[in-house]
This record gives sequence, C-alpha cells and structure tokens, in this order.
Amino acid sequence: MRLNPVRKWLGVISLVAGMVLTWPVPAGAALEKVVIGHAACLSGKYAKAGEQSFGGIQAAVNWVNESHGGVSIGGKKIPLEYKYYDTESKKESVTSLLERLITTDKVNALLAPYSSGLTLAGAPVAEKYGIVYLDHGGASDKIFTQGFEYVVQTIGPGSKYHTGTLDLVKAIDPEATKVALAYEDSEFARSVMDGAKEHAQKLGFDIVFQRTYPTGVTDLTPLLSALKATKPDIVLGGGHFEDGQLFNRQMADLDIDAKALSLIAAATLPAFYEALGPLAEGVMGPSHWEDGVTFSPDRANQAGLPWIGPSQDEFVSLFKAALGKDVIPDYHAAEAGAAVLALVMGIENADSVDSDKVHKALGDLTFMSFYGSWDVDETGKQIGHPMVNVQWQNGNRLIVAPAAAKTGDILYPMPTFAEKTAKE
Repeated sequence: MRLNPVRKWLGVISLVAGMVLTWPVPAGAALEKVVIGHAACLSGKYAKAGEQSFGGIQAAVNWVNESHGGVSIGGKKIPLEYKYYDTESKKESVTSLLERLITTDKVNALLAPYSSGLTLAGAPVAEKYGIVYLDHGGASDKIFTQGFEYVVQTIGPGSKYHTGTLDLVKAIDPEATKVALAYEDSEFARSVMDGAKEHAQKLGFDIVFQRTYPTGVTDLTPLLSALKATKPDIVLGGGHFEDGQLFNRQMADLDIDAKALSLIAAATLPAFYEALGPLAEGVMGPSHWEDGVTFSPDRANQAGLPWIGPSQDEFVSLFKAALGKDVIPDYHAAEAGAAVLALVMGIENADSVDSDKVHKALGDLTFMSFYGSWDVDETGKQIGHPMVNVQWQNGNRLIVAPAAAKTGDILYPMPTFAEKTAKE
C-alpha cells in the first residue's frame, strides 16, 4: 500500500533551513556504493537479539552483493555496504550514532536499533534528515501513531503477537475461559498486552489478571503470587529475554500451572531452553519466522508476488558464515535480513537512492522472501506478514500454528511444573 506522501512540517522547515536531505551523492556524481547505516545492539540488554539482527543483515548484504550482483540503479549494479555502530542497547547512544551515520558516514538509508523503545528514540533523527528508517525490531503500534513519515516496518505490530495464540487455544479448548496477562512495562510489551486483551475479550475470554512489571525486574514473586490466586487457564506475558526467563523460572518456583503459557521474545530463542532446560517444556511463543517455515519462488508465484533473496537454507548458511558460529538464526535475524531485501527492492523500483523516491517505492511494494510476505500500510506499519506460534517439545522448537506452517502438533495442556522438574 502507498505510504502517505505528505511531508511533515519538520521536513519543510529543514528544507527551508537548507539542510541536505539526500545522501551522499552530489549532483552529477557517479554513485559508487549504496550505504545502509545501523545503530546496532551488539552489547547490553538486547545483545542476544542484536547479534541475531546483525547476522541477518550481514547475510542479506552478502547475498545482495555476491548472488544478486549488487543493487540495480540506472542500469548498473552498485555494491551494498553495511556500516554500523554499537549502541550498547542504550537509548542515549541511538540519536548520536544515527546522526554520525547520516552526517559523517553519508549513509543512504538507516536500519533502526532493536526494540520498540530504541526505534522510537531514533525516529526523530530520521525525520529531521528526511531519510528512510527501516524498523526491523520495533513492534510497538505507538511507533506508527506519531506521524513519522520515514519509518517503514518489517517486523509485525505488537498488537498482533498473541492474537494467534488465543485463536489456537479457543479452537482446541472452548472450556478454557480465564486469561492472565503479565507483561513488561515497555512500549513493545504494552502494545502486545493491549492487543491480547482486546482479542481475548472479542473471543469471549475473561481477563482475570492484568498487570505490568518494571523493565530490569529481578523478582516477579509478588506479581506471580497474585496471578496464581486467579487460577488462570492461559498465561500470556513477557517482554524480552531476561524477564521472560525469570517469569518462567519463578512460575516453576511458585508451582503455578496453567494449560498454556506463552511468552513474547524470550521463548522463541534457543538460549531460553538452554537456560531453563525441562522447565521450558510446553512453553510457547509467537514468532515472525522459524527455521522450517519455508517460502519459495513457487509459493510467491502462486500468491502473485515477486520473489527476492536467498532460500531459507541459503539464508541459514549465510547467517552462520556472517557470525562465524554454528548458530541457527531466529526471527530477529530473518526480519532484519528481510528489511535489507525490502530496501533493495525499493531502491531498484525507484531507480534511485533519493529518500523520498525510495520511501514511495517501499509504500507501493509487495513481495515474498524466505521471511514470507511483506506489505505496509499508509503509516509504514507492516500488515502483510503473518505470525507463527512455536512450542518447546523435548528440547525442540516446533511450529504448532498456523496449520499451513506446522512442524508438529501442540502439546496441550502443557506439562505441570512437577512433571517437568521430574525430568531434570
């Protein structure tokens, strides 16, 4: 869908002030490379997801240069270059590093940092300079209610994360009625909670518990004790890796059993099971992509969509090579890589690196890659990419929904913590 072409007043003021909005090529100069700049999270609280994002971006860049031959502009193939700095997962570092990428490194487009809070922190910088800002790890719906003109999302919106989980439980267990919601007090997690609450009520569930907990929490015992008293059938919650791991562990400590437990962000990471072992058995999580969800040129053709990028197996190999580790990519890597592919298609369709032309082209763009389908609405929010649900079973992440993507059947109800600790 086409993005809103109307420039914000800030952009108009910037033009009046004489600010250069197209980087880095002076009029008449030959374009020698296309540079994407990234405020990465390679250390700090988001390091695990940040490393995945880095590997996915580098894998996609390598595919573009080595297999695609570069970015096609004006009948020529131009190399794609990836320039990044580590924000250390700190909000105060994001704006200065984005400014540096724009003004010093003269990048043609920006990749946002991981997380909704950091993505939001950097968006005004992209607006100030009128440069495309690719959101690969910020799922909060709030990002797209601020009137930003240059943010374009690849990850799906937070409000949709747990809707599929609720649909799944409703379909297999109509007798399950009580839902408990306990999420991190962050932009992303609040967005997920709001969407889950609305959808649960729409399906006829009763919300018996709803509470948030502080970012960086080290003890969830008081909150979980109150949650336990409500005897929920379904527990939905989480925020990021550290608190999700704590959530699961302390549910076990307090012997809180539910028919289903789904935790955002944390439960989809291999490190989650590595940390918790059998305590993670039966735990679910919503994901944007998983190894095993295959998309192909044939499926793209059937859907009437153009295809770009490597196959899933090629992407996994490129990812491992980029990190120099035998690590399977998760959805953080896939969505980041898909953002690069979207940018390349946007530039090629615009036949230009001019931000306004590329932005318009991205708004008109629909396609399929190894990550799945891609489409954005007039605000830049992703509307074309469906979620999948995964569950840990015998140490493996299985895709249990939707039916078209399943690699296994759901384990429901999930084992009790007593049953799980007996396996330790």
